[in-house]
Amino acid sequence: MILFDLDGTLVDTAPDLGYALNLQREHHGLAPLSMDAIRPFASHGSKGLLNIGFGLEPEDEAFEEMRVEYLDLYNQVFTRSPALFDGVSDLLAALHQSNIKWGVVTNKPRRFAAPLIESMRLSSPIACLVCGDDAPLPKPAPDTLFLACQQSSAKPEDCFYVGDAQRDIDAGNAASMKTVVALWGYIDVSDQPMTWGANFSIQHPSELITLISQY
Repeated sequence: MILFDLDGTLVDTAPDLGYALNLQREHHGLAPLSMDAIRPFASHGSKGLLNIGFGLEPEDEAFEEMRVEYLDLYNQVFTRSPALFDGVSDLLAALHQSNIKWGVVTNKPRRFAAPLIESMRLSSPIACLVCGDDAPLPKPAPDTLFLACQQSSAKPEDCFYVGDAQRDIDAGNAASMKTVVALWGYIDVSDQPMTWGANFSIQHPSELITLISQY
């Protein structure tokens, strides 16, 4: 069983996340940020985006109101231009051909994740979709990964979890899965993915087939 993070691993959602952030900045009289500035924060949800966009932290008084405003804006544009990363379509087809189940475990709320995946019209059937609001605790806790295993009748030790953020690797390790860093994802120059404790790291989705064939 292969489980994937969504944003920054399977699907490039940064353009739409950034578009919503710049709409919000415009609303507050601020100039737009470049996608190069926004992209590394795209995997960090509204917390990371509001930090880069407005310098806000969750403990700040204005954070919750701004978070709700941002999500309302994102709700208007989140299926505007999402795209599978290069090589992902071929990877999913290869998994299907090899009768290997795959699913998605994301911290993205279900109200966004489910329609987003539906809009991608994936040719390979998905075994499960578990979102951040489907379990008591999102990643880096392992709760959502355990739920994915329950839904797919898979054992955690028989699963790979592929993600582009440290929280993905922490969650996968806590669930006793084999963990893989997707180096094509939203990784900032200040990140140090080789220190995250993953079992493996790959530069391109095609490398995953070679990797799992060894098991």
